[in-house]
Amino acid sequence: MRKEWFFDCFCGAQFAVYAEDGKIVEAMFERDHSTELTGNIYKGRVCNLVPGMQAAFVSCGLERNCYLPLGEGAARFTAYDGEGNAVRAPDLREGDEILVQIVKPPRGNKGAKVTCDLSFVGKTLIYLPQTDFLGISRKITDQAARERLLKEVDKLRGRGTGFIVRTAAEEAEKRHLKIESEYLKRVWATVERAFRTANVGDVVYREYDLPVKVMRDSLGGGVTRIYVGNGPLYDKIVQLARMRADLGERKIVRYDGPREMLRVYGISEQLNRLADRTVDLDNGGYLVIDKTEAMTVIDVNTGRFIGDRDLETTVFETNLVAAREIARQVRLRNIGGLVAVDFIDMTDEEHRRAVDDTLSQALALDRAKSRVAPMGDMCVTMFTRKRTNNDAADFFLQPCRHCAGLGTTPSDVFLTILIRGDIADCFADAYRSVIVECSRAYMKQMLSKRYLSEEMRGMWRENRVYFIPHDDWAYERYTVRGDNAAVLSLPDSAQLLY
Repeated sequence: MRKEWFFDCFCGAQFAVYAEDGKIVEAMFERDHSTELTGNIYKGRVCNLVPGMQAAFVSCGLERNCYLPLGEGAARFTAYDGEGNAVRAPDLREGDEILVQIVKPPRGNKGAKVTCDLSFVGKTLIYLPQTDFLGISRKITDQAARERLLKEVDKLRGRGTGFIVRTAAEEAEKRHLKIESEYLKRVWATVERAFRTANVGDVVYREYDLPVKVMRDSLGGGVTRIYVGNGPLYDKIVQLARMRADLGERKIVRYDGPREMLRVYGISEQLNRLADRTVDLDNGGYLVIDKTEAMTVIDVNTGRFIGDRDLETTVFETNLVAAREIARQVRLRNIGGLVAVDFIDMTDEEHRRAVDDTLSQALALDRAKSRVAPMGDMCVTMFTRKRTNNDAADFFLQPCRHCAGLGTTPSDVFLTILIRGDIADCFADAYRSVIVECSRAYMKQMLSKRYLSEEMRGMWRENRVYFIPHDDWAYERYTVRGDNAAVLSLPDSAQLLY
């Protein structure tokens, strides 16, 4: 099986996609200067204490004050086996300036949740500079390995500090643990120094960007190739690969062809479908995925699949295929929270249990934790999936400006990604000029955010791109064409890109 990762950076966003035999399994997106805040450490000021809630509210320079529960201490790390001394609630007063780390980003009308028990995540260890706790991943089941790792890591921590041994440490050598522990301690030292000179609201530590997080947490053994479509990004990934004993630098390929890398390898078309409401199943059935305020609802339909036996068997086979695809889609789209699946009605109780088991087994392949409730009499299955990063829909779609947000349209960055690929294809086909016609509203957004400025300064600097705006076009409508005429016939409204 080919196991390939694709990394690229353009239009103000970074992409990391994992594919098995050419079929995408996992996709992550992050805009430059992303609004993803989890893991960031801020210098904050205590605004007010609420004894009845055992909490404080802290100003961190965000839109809303952050919520700080008091006295959690090592209880925050109960997902790991371990123990630590009881941690008292910090003795805070209004006006105190403190370091806080975001553990839950703001959502809706709620501010971010923060903690004073800071943590720094590495490949094999999590360093807790202010929490007396020694823990280990529950996925390490070999008792001898657990005892060895805990003993070795215990020697690396100082008084009042802690470490958590991650799953990736099971095969790690003692010297690798020591090297990483010293690195994480140096990171903490830089945060302490930054705190002394920072202003309230300043970020004194920013969680790693997307390529670093993927290389640290997701990139397992057995990877066949890593393709990178951006020069600086390639250099960064090569440096990261040199820090890993299980990943050879020779597996990393720098793509520098004239066409867009993700299109060349058949990845773009699959990514673009993540914005679709309907998902086709391999047997002719289909799913309909709708996102509501409270949950995500998935409807299963037989579609063109008519089976070759009785109705119950046809429905059962469709539901089995749907269960596997649903697990794939929630992972791909990074759907978190509560998910309700309306399977096609089945009368056989064994069939219902088999569909639930198939869904549970497929979800178990996902790094994000899920919990599946038994299917009810109406063949509706509910499950929860831990929310990690942003939902893919938040990247690809935006509220429609014409229906008060009741519907969605493609986001400006998604439209630019599509147009960018078409422009690259035109230049690869030896056209010297490209003409893009689009809505005036989209062109205004694209120009103001300078999505294609890097391309015009770099690989397209010898070419010309013209945009022609239309006031009466829908936001998502556009056309792209190449032209080699010595003199172009363009309307007065045409604008040369940058």
